[in-house]
Amino acid sequence: MQPQWVPTEHDIADARITDFAKFVAARTGVSAPDYRALWQWSVDDLPGFWHAVWDYFELGAIGGEVLASTEMPGAQWFPGTRLNYVDQVIRQFRTDRPAIVQITEDSSPRAVSWTELIDGTAAFARTLRSLGVQPGDRVAGYLPNIPEAVIAFLATASIGAVWSACGQDYSPKAALDRLGQLEPTVLVTADGYRFGGKAHDKRDDIAALQAGLGTLKATVAVSQLGLEVPETLSWRAATANAETEAAVIETAAVDFDHPLWIVFSSGTTGLPKGIVHGHGGVMIEHLKAVALQADIGPDDTFFWYTSPSWMMWNFQIAGLLVGATIVCYDGSPTYPSPDALWHHAAQVGATVLGTSPGYVLACIKAGAVPRTDHDLSALRQVGITGSSLPPSSAVWLGDNVGEHVQVASISGGTDVVSAFIGGARTVPTWPGELSAPYLGVALEAFDPDGHPVRDEVGELVITAPMPSMPVRFWNDPDGTRYHDAYFDMFPGVWRHGDWITITDRGSVVVHGRSDSTLNRHGIRMGSADIYQSVERLPEISEALVIGAEQPDGGYWMPLFVVLAPGAELTDELKTRINTAIRTEVSPRHVPDEILVAPGIPHTRTGKKLEVPIKKLFQGADPARVVERSAVDNPDLLDWYGSIRPRPA
Repeated sequence: MQPQWVPTEHDIADARITDFAKFVAARTGVSAPDYRALWQWSVDDLPGFWHAVWDYFELGAIGGEVLASTEMPGAQWFPGTRLNYVDQVIRQFRTDRPAIVQITEDSSPRAVSWTELIDGTAAFARTLRSLGVQPGDRVAGYLPNIPEAVIAFLATASIGAVWSACGQDYSPKAALDRLGQLEPTVLVTADGYRFGGKAHDKRDDIAALQAGLGTLKATVAVSQLGLEVPETLSWRAATANAETEAAVIETAAVDFDHPLWIVFSSGTTGLPKGIVHGHGGVMIEHLKAVALQADIGPDDTFFWYTSPSWMMWNFQIAGLLVGATIVCYDGSPTYPSPDALWHHAAQVGATVLGTSPGYVLACIKAGAVPRTDHDLSALRQVGITGSSLPPSSAVWLGDNVGEHVQVASISGGTDVVSAFIGGARTVPTWPGELSAPYLGVALEAFDPDGHPVRDEVGELVITAPMPSMPVRFWNDPDGTRYHDAYFDMFPGVWRHGDWITITDRGSVVVHGRSDSTLNRHGIRMGSADIYQSVERLPEISEALVIGAEQPDGGYWMPLFVVLAPGAELTDELKTRINTAIRTEVSPRHVPDEILVAPGIPHTRTGKKLEVPIKKLFQGADPARVVERSAVDNPDLLDWYGSIRPRPA
């Protein structure tokens, strides 16, 4: 297979990662002529690598060892080193570019200067302190993706308190399932948001949250729709000193692993797991990922379409760590037209744009041609995450966005609030593949016996610690839930739950979740491979494939399809679907039957609910299989629950 994108000599010479390799060579004598050699050194000498990252970004004195223990779980990173995530943001202060650009569906972009960012953070931190917020206390956000959410997070972190948030598309119950576990002291919210051309008044939901969060001392409300929110302190009042007092942020020096934020698992089964990450681990991992892997720096505008419910919101804030401009957008990517996201990217001059395979496929089916309809001359990279990007979609991006634009698919998780695998400016990209493991990520594919494999499918595992692995799970005092989540299958090795192939050139193919693997006739196949084949058909909006073992030893593998408007599931369409799977994926994985579904249920971060639906088909109690509030369209669960297996 030929690469889709190959770095030029200028790309390689100008890349931050090339400069880092020279820095490493000068201080250690280690010569890394290419990315693969640099990656190998980074995992062979973890302390040396992370010490080099620390010094390269001039993060100050280290209070002792870099890595005191490599045991997983329980690795000890930078013990004795004290810092604050916000200090690295403050260091990037500048006057020539904005810190944040806010865009909405119905107004022109609004630039938030670094002065406004720092002043607002300082003022809100003073307000939090006046409300009695102490280091370790939790501040909760129920907010759209707006600059005030970023400022509230930075203010919280600056005083050593702990931030956690979800978007306002979550119902009060779903929000309480997450934020209620944390017993927060302050709630930061907004009167509502606009999405898809409609205003969404959230005042009733805010009242329900206030009633459910018995530990609140105050609620601070941002005005987005101009509505009065009872029993709240206005954001304007909470930041009233921002323009009249000097921008002095009194940051609290905290331990390297002091909690920075708590992010949540999807929560499809039981209460969502609160995943605690530390100041130092997040900062150093994000500096590596943003600056060295994505090559984002002070001349960039970093725009990832996301919401505060998703780890990519946390990841995008990392742009501030390197002085880039980040973009906050709380509207729809497809309003008022399917290519709206490309329009907004052109509006703000985005150099790095992040989106999902689903959005790319929607643009393909809508016949969008972003390169001719929008000025994307500033754009040099499109990031993709959320699920696997089909090769055909990668080719479409090259043809219709620009051959000069690098398509950088990444794969990681909320668990490490970063990526394990992705791109680098010095590494080619191949359609349907992720270019390489990230630096410092000891990635392997394991067979069921725990042996590494190449050019065949295996479990994605990490065999050595990363700084941004969770400090702990919330309400998990003995670490049992944390251990069982990642280390139960291969003791001492992180098993992530993805199904991958590492190629002989070092690139990686992600096949989907290993716990939803299709095991047909003893041959295992990832669901992503089938989706890539089926969902590119113009008649299919989306698909869901399930492989359910039955009590009698049978195996039922249905394919559910959501049809495009005006399409019908004719015999001819069924034949084309089966032919596509047979010829492009595997003749052993042609479904037993194809069923038209009213929709596909997802987690609120967009992942298909394969495992819960599989459990329904195996006779599990629906009330125990999935938490309805964690599903984007919970009514669909009733439809799937009514389906009975019909083995061939």
